[in-house]
Amino acid sequence: MAGNGVASIGECMLELSGQTGPNWRMGFAGDTFNTLWALHALSGDRPATYVSAFGDDPFSQGQIGFFAENGIGIGSSPVIPGARPGLYAITLTGAERSFTYWRGDAAARQLASDPTALSKNLENQALVYFSGITLAILDDAARKTLLAAVAKARAAGSLIAFDPNYRPRLWRNRESAQAAIVEALGVTDIALPTFPDEQMLFGDGTPRVTAERLGQWVGEVVVKNGEQPALIAESGTLHDVPAIHVAAPVDTTGAGDSFNGGYLAARLAGHGPREAASRAHRVAAAVVQVRGALAPFETLRAAFEN
Repeated sequence: MAGNGVASIGECMLELSGQTGPNWRMGFAGDTFNTLWALHALSGDRPATYVSAFGDDPFSQGQIGFFAENGIGIGSSPVIPGARPGLYAITLTGAERSFTYWRGDAAARQLASDPTALSKNLENQALVYFSGITLAILDDAARKTLLAAVAKARAAGSLIAFDPNYRPRLWRNRESAQAAIVEALGVTDIALPTFPDEQMLFGDGTPRVTAERLGQWVGEVVVKNGEQPALIAESGTLHDVPAIHVAAPVDTTGAGDSFNGGYLAARLAGHGPREAASRAHRVAAAVVQVRGALAPFETLRAAFEN
């Protein structure tokens, strides 16, 4: 039987942002961690676990310490001697961001190296969340181990949420990404795709096409589309939920991830999909008004409750 906690599976990296001349601000971020950050901020007393693999270097130790300071544990995630975290830098043109990555040998690629520990991390969770990036950083065998653990958690009563989050550079080819994402959808209860990603990967012409295609496997689909309305498909019905226009965004990094966190927090709190999407839009609008992927908890909470 599922418990009260929330778990998110993937890679948290070192983030360089806020460049001023040769100087950068270092933080910690990554798609599934960004979502857990918002979900944890908005979910009250629910225990939060970030499921990954970590190195034993000072940066990894700092990362784990940062999680702990903010009430997020790592459960039984392996700490691998000699490994280290990935790194990315955010370059802004206005508020729009581009990324440069150094992640080829990151510890997180070994997050499924201990199947027993992975399954243990997913036990007694109210919700388990993962993404297409989680899938992409794993080899084929590790991906199967991950999906088996997720399926086991679902069978035990956990709600499973998945964002396909397609990033072409992480995949061997388009076909392998399609196959892995479709397999993941088969163990998913709530899907949170982004329309431009689905258009690029599957050739969808409209958000409705995306919603109907994913609806073959998933009972609740929320198609994000930037400042356009989110399209919710549930039990065969479709609803648009308007987004919030931000006149002067500072940094759009993490907006979609934070939307996911806000949506899932609202659903866990008992709100219906349309109300959950409205709250999630408010959270995303708050996030684009701060630098970096992680907004302060109080900022997220104020937007969510407003």
